[in-house]
Parts: sequence; structure tokens; C-alpha cells
Amino acid sequence: MTALEIARHLSDQILRPMKAVFVGKEEIIDVMGIALAGGENLFLHGPPGTAKSALVHELARRLDARAFDYLLTRFTEPGELFGPFDIRRLREGDLVTNTEGMLPEADFVFLDELLNANSAILNSLLLVLNERVFRRGRETRRLPALLVVSASNHLPEEEALRALFDRFLLRVHCGYVPESELAAVLEAGWELEKSRRTAPPSAGLSAHDIRTLQEALPTVDLAPIRSPYLELVARLRAAGMEVSDRRAVKLQRVIAASALMCGRQEARVSDLWVLRCIWDREEQREMLAAMVQETLNKDAPGSGDHPQAHGGSAPDPESLARDLEVLADGWADLAPGVAKDRLAALAARVPWVRQTETREALQEKVEALWRRAEA
Repeated sequence: MTALEIARHLSDQILRPMKAVFVGKEEIIDVMGIALAGGENLFLHGPPGTAKSALVHELARRLDARAFDYLLTRFTEPGELFGPFDIRRLREGDLVTNTEGMLPEADFVFLDELLNANSAILNSLLLVLNERVFRRGRETRRLPALLVVSASNHLPEEEALRALFDRFLLRVHCGYVPESELAAVLEAGWELEKSRRTAPPSAGLSAHDIRTLQEALPTVDLAPIRSPYLELVARLRAAGMEVSDRRAVKLQRVIAASALMCGRQEARVSDLWVLRCIWDREEQREMLAAMVQETLNKDAPGSGDHPQAHGGSAPDPESLARDLEVLADGWADLAPGVAKDRLAALAARVPWVRQTETREALQEKVEALWRRAEA
């Protein structure tokens, strides 16, 4: 199969059936598909019981690839992830790891509660995530990992763990589904329980196929989005988002992956939707989504756009009101350009608030801040 055929197969035979099973998780499943096609690490954040692990296990189950998953604790040792030393070689004086069935041989890696990692395995994990390299003593080898996913119900606080978190290019929040969808969740969950008693569905996609898809990323023409991408990155930096040069370069891979998943070898402005998934803190999600959506709105929707380009969720009114208050309180401490940029980002979210009275109240706050900006 060609790369475009593989991308279509991944979308139609794996991602779409998963969406039918996991109600209300469409965005998360699409981001998982983009991370897999782009070969970039993905971090799932959300409270317990929101199907984070189930989503990852189901994706691995539907792929014909070697999978490794492990729940980390503060006491996890390197051997539990990478394998024990080979006793036979150790007797001969060689420190060689027996990696059979362990992380170094896996195509698909899931590290649950990664932020529990201790210093004993931190450096090894950083190499795995950043360079796909396993190093232990004098032993060094390239890893076949196509995708590394982690999940946690909290975000990092320690500096060392923030460095680990930074290696995950894409982040997506996994929350509880709305009460209106709970009945559908119960029914779909029961069907999933029954399906797990049978052989996993064969989608006909192997690790070799996914590798072919990833190798096709450089063939995507990014010239059409270069200017709006640079402008968006500059605006995000001005608004306080930490978009390093390294992250800006790597994000091109998932932009290209979005194009391939839509059957295109030329990127569009709509492919920039993936930048909604680069937040560092919970409070950044709303502002980031607004700024990205503002960029997407400058381009007319097309039939070949990724569905997530126009499928952003409605903003949380309480969060929006809180962000406006924080901006108002700190207005004097911000440079005029930065303050206006943040206000524009928040203002772009207001029209999407569903409740009329709440939307009008928020609009009044926005207009008051604009008058302050022009004073």
C-alpha cells in the first residue's frame, strides 16, 4: 500500500470503529491517529475512570504490532521496562540486557502514570522519548518504537518531571462525557466488554505499514502553511506559550500527518488544528484553542479538511470568565501588544458560548477591556 492508502486505512478501519465504541472521545482518537502517523509522543491527561488506558489498549489491539505497556510507580526499576541483564553473558563479563518482550523491542509503547518515574530510569526514558535510543552502560541500540503514549491524572511539578513531560509533543485532555451521552457510553462500554472475549479485529495494518506512513511525512508540501504557521507560533509565544524552536520544528511532522490522514500531500491552514494540543498547563487550553481557531477561521473550510479542524468543543464559560478577570487584574503589568493579543484570543471564544445570557455578559466584559486598551 502507498502512504495515502495506509492513512485512509488507518482512518477508516481503526480510528472510525474506535469512535463508535468510545462515545465522546472522537478528538482524543483523532489525536492518537495523528501521533501514530506522525511518530510523535502523546500524553493523555485526565481524572481516573475516563478511559485513558482503555483507549490506548484498544488502539494497540487493532494494530498488528508488538506492544509493551507498564504502570510506573516510584519504585519501578530499569529492568522492569528494559529487561534484566542476560545472566549467561554476565558470567562472561558482558553487561548485556535481555530485552525479549520488553520496551526496547516494542513498536507500540504505553507507559501509564509516567510521572511516577524515579531518577533511576529518568535518563533512560528521556533518550527513549527524544531519540528512540536505549542506552545502558556500554550498550546502545536504536528502538523500533513507532509511538510512545503516556497517561496520568496529574501534571508535573518537579523540574526533572517537567523535562520528561516536555518530550511529549502532543497533549490531550480526557474528561468525563456529558451526562446527555452517558446512556450511549454504557451501551458502547458493554459491547466493548463482549468484544474483548473474542479475537481482536484485524485491520490489516502492520508496524511496517505505519513505518511506511511515517517515512512519507517529508513528501508533504508545507509551503502553503509556512506563513500562517510562523505567524501563529509568534502569537503563541507573545501570549506566554513556550513554543521552543525544537517543538516548532517537530510540529511540522504532525501537521504533515494531518494532511496525509486527509488524503493530501499538501498541507492546508486547517491542518494547524493540531496546535491545540501543545498546552503545558490546564489553564492554557482555552486560550490556545481560541488562538488556533482564529487562525483556522481565516481560511475557508474545504471538503478535504481534517474533521477536527472545525470540531473544537464549546468553551467553558466559567473558565473564560476567570481568564478575563485574571487578564483585567494583570493588565497594567503586561506590554500593550501582549495584553491585546491575549484579549483577542479570549474574545474569539466568546461567540461559541452556548448560553445566550452568559455569552452576552462575557461580551460586555470583553468590550470593557477593549475600551481600556484603546484609552
